[in-house]
Amino acid sequence: MPDLAHEVVDHRFKALPPDAEGLTVGELAAQRRNLFTGGFTTPVLALSAESVEHNLRLLERYAERHGLAFAPHGKTSMAPQLFDRQLAHGAWGITAAVPHQARVYRAHGVGRIFLANELVDPVALRWLAAELDADPGFRFVCYVDSVRGVELMDEALTAAGARRPVAVVVELGAGDGARTGARTEADCTAVADAVAATRTLRLVGVAGYEGEVPRADGERVRAWLRRLVALAADFDKAGRFAPEAGEIVVSAGGSAWFDAVAEVFAEIPDLSLPVLKLLRSGAYVSHDDGHYRTLTPFNRVPEEGALEPAFRLWAQVVSRPTSEQAFANAGKRDAAHDLHLPEAQVVRDARTGEVRPAEGVTVTGLSDQHAWLRTEEGADLEVGDWVGMGLSHPCTSFDKWQLIPLVEADGTVVDYIRTFF
Repeated sequence: MPDLAHEVVDHRFKALPPDAEGLTVGELAAQRRNLFTGGFTTPVLALSAESVEHNLRLLERYAERHGLAFAPHGKTSMAPQLFDRQLAHGAWGITAAVPHQARVYRAHGVGRIFLANELVDPVALRWLAAELDADPGFRFVCYVDSVRGVELMDEALTAAGARRPVAVVVELGAGDGARTGARTEADCTAVADAVAATRTLRLVGVAGYEGEVPRADGERVRAWLRRLVALAADFDKAGRFAPEAGEIVVSAGGSAWFDAVAEVFAEIPDLSLPVLKLLRSGAYVSHDDGHYRTLTPFNRVPEEGALEPAFRLWAQVVSRPTSEQAFANAGKRDAAHDLHLPEAQVVRDARTGEVRPAEGVTVTGLSDQHAWLRTEEGADLEVGDWVGMGLSHPCTSFDKWQLIPLVEADGTVVDYIRTFF
């Protein structure tokens, strides 16, 4: 397993102090530099140590309270250090979307992977077969949603000489026009029959993604989840699940509707085997100041707690051409912008170091390396000031940074989070 603390700091990692060149990440972290005065260059993305810990604990308690197993989606951060902390906070395993992600997980010691996608690439299946055969303790589960896909998996695994069958779950599509998944219960049954005809695959459950339900609202999402539960019960009654698996997997749950998942999964009847009710929400670890701030189920169930946005992108004002306009040195290369523009939240005064609310400052656009700022009359902003911005969409925030300072509230950098996109 790679030791991330021994990676050498150099020009690959933007924003890190130039005078840290040649230090290891562990050595730099041990110096506990200050984000603002310790030699970091702008723009720099910071992750709040306190908010990350709060979010980890909150979802751990939520899953325990509702009897859910939890395999957070690792595509959000692709950060093994955060995977380790998620597992330490009770996660069953880590969810992946594509083979590359699964390879990263395995390289860093993740023992349980749920691939929430179909897998028909023969090269990836050959790698998977070797990984399963080499490690009897490694557990892997992935989607199947078509007879042809099952045939391709079987052909590739047979050619690879796979000794352990691959555990699969039939994916129920979320509706017409949605993403992947067998569209009808009859289609799901045909896929299950195709799995039963192979020696290389083992049917262990059913799954899907409620976030793809067309015109999603509470009623439609719950109706689809009840279809998923009914499918599991029907398959179990028909003896379709492999008894040697020891449990039946029923999985759903993105970051917008996990309250509905918890509610409907509580209705799962007794089946012939214990049921692993597997939630897969991933964005919670950092949360955000836009998309998920609006969509989080904790808005509907505030008595369960609240997530905290952990990201703040710091950029420096480099131009103030008019009283109505300013430009900071962070752009599309640095900030998530696929859902919403960054939100100017605070200003750190270049003269005094004082941090104040970014009153009258609005991000109106992004160039590749500039943030366009509109400043209202009286807005206190000048060249050299640092602007702290909240971001929308964790998945496209993490992927722009290879090494992210983990920062305490007073600005002390206590660690650096390495990503692998």
